[in-house]
Amino acid sequence: MKKYVSLYVHIPFCVVKCKYCDFLSFDGESYGTMLRYVDCLCQEIKMYAPIVADYGVRSIFIGGGTPSLLDESLITNIMAFIRRYFHVEKNAEVTIEANPGTLRHQKLNGYKAAGINRISIGLQSCDDDMLKKLGRIHNFDQFVASYNAARRAGFQNINIDIMSGLPGQTIHTYVDTLSRVIEFGPEHISAYSLSIEEGTPFAKDPQILNELPPEMVDRRMYEITKQLLAAHGYDRYEFSNYAKPGYECKHNMVYWTGGEYIGFGIGASSYFQGKRFNNMRDIFKYIELMENLSDKFVETDNMELLYNDTTRTLRENVTNIYIDARMEEFMFLGLRMTCGVSREDFKERFNKDIYEVYGSVLNKYIGEGFMASEGDRIYLTDAGIDVSNVILADFLLDS
Repeated sequence: MKKYVSLYVHIPFCVVKCKYCDFLSFDGESYGTMLRYVDCLCQEIKMYAPIVADYGVRSIFIGGGTPSLLDESLITNIMAFIRRYFHVEKNAEVTIEANPGTLRHQKLNGYKAAGINRISIGLQSCDDDMLKKLGRIHNFDQFVASYNAARRAGFQNINIDIMSGLPGQTIHTYVDTLSRVIEFGPEHISAYSLSIEEGTPFAKDPQILNELPPEMVDRRMYEITKQLLAAHGYDRYEFSNYAKPGYECKHNMVYWTGGEYIGFGIGASSYFQGKRFNNMRDIFKYIELMENLSDKFVETDNMELLYNDTTRTLRENVTNIYIDARMEEFMFLGLRMTCGVSREDFKERFNKDIYEVYGSVLNKYIGEGFMASEGDRIYLTDAGIDVSNVILADFLLDS
């Protein structure tokens, strides 16, 4: 059976870091640093050549940060290295995240020519005052221009990100954003509720914290999202993701179904060959390591040895994922999808019936109406999704 792996490429650069963001990203870096970083990404991609010869690639996701801050020539270079050293499937989904304040027609044409076929645009809100409060660099008119430019460039698979539970947001202003987004007709909509993360400017601002909508209001926004998007032909296939039929994000599905993936760049996470790990987070240590690697490519004909030597320094938090952890993750991640998990798939992966391992938990929550079983699928009901954190914790196995 052919093996598959998905690829994530991390671009940590931003024009301005948003006030709610705790991702590994930073603003103010020089163009020279960006050039060096992209070259190092390409060296890391090349490093995997002897390891991935038997793998096909079904999805690629270029995230950040703000990947669309990079010139199209740099994205083209990254994609060229991926295609040179990986077997990218003909129908692979290739996504780039984009900020409306950084998209131009020339860039979009370049991305399309490089093989990118899906764009994820971070709108967040149609309210210009709210966008300023969030620290976004764009306004709504710039989003409209970017979206229309993407369509003109030939992109037929576009996601729009929006957020609820924002400081000062009302049900009326949220519904206005959601309704306007629906009018654009994107193939996919990601609707997230704001989470206040420690260390962010929002977490340190008492005024922002006081302006957050009550939990009951945020809950109502969530219910309206489900109802309004369903009424306009969007299927909810995961807690926060909605798609027109056939446009579910293939890359995210890899995460939720326990597929293998490799992350390139600082802080990027991977699950590959039975191990979970992430790359070092310091950009200048990463650049130093990868620039040294570039020199070593010239000096060696033993690429696998070079790979092993380099990854010992590059990787952090390396964990072997044994069967109990794999079963736990199968349930944690799979139950995020509205279709839930497959009993047959569980049996094929672990050589055990799902009820042999989780029978008491499943019977409890099915009996209480928080889960349901239908044919081969076991999934959370709407009531179960509401208390999913509590339910999913019960799928931890005693070590």
